[in-house]
Amino acid sequence: MTKMNIGMVNLLNGKRVLVSVMAWGVVTCASLLFAPKNILASLSLDHLVTAYGQFIGLGLIIGVAYFLSQIFAFIVDEAIVNLRQKRTVETIEAKVKLLDPAERALLREFFLQGQTILTLPKNELAVKNLVDTNILEVLGNERHYAIQGPTADYKISMQARVYLNRDVLRLPAGEPSAEEMSYLIKTRPQFINGLVQARKHAA
Repeated sequence: MTKMNIGMVNLLNGKRVLVSVMAWGVVTCASLLFAPKNILASLSLDHLVTAYGQFIGLGLIIGVAYFLSQIFAFIVDEAIVNLRQKRTVETIEAKVKLLDPAERALLREFFLQGQTILTLPKNELAVKNLVDTNILEVLGNERHYAIQGPTADYKISMQARVYLNRDVLRLPAGEPSAEEMSYLIKTRPQFINGLVQARKHAA
């Protein structure tokens, strides 16, 4: 991880240096080509421009082309990011309409426990489905239990939170009654108790 971070820093520093060099090159070439002749003569640069004008012009073209390519790359990257975000939202919207009982019960746990992050089994089908459809995000902190198998920390993605209201999760509008609470407890995912037992066993 440290080597990767050092590599990223070196890459960013190298890119900054290149941008600075190209910027100064464009400014210098443009100044030499378009500055008034009397100013160039006073600086004794008129002979330089006359002798190497074609190379100075080529340098200006290369510099301008470089910055135009950077602008184009930025626009393309932004378009790709926007397209991915749009597809992510579309995937979430479609999945929210088709949540099965296990997936809905799993998402209810965040609300029932009043937690933004839950430790969940990685191999559970409901967990995998919700991760694949961008509703859950993996935060890491992976652990391995002999009884339950691998677990990790998860949270509901920011894009999905807009769509997961009480109606979608079939939670009571206000304080749940005894019957409603009994139903919610009965429909909790089976692996919740398994995780508790696994943690006790690990401890």
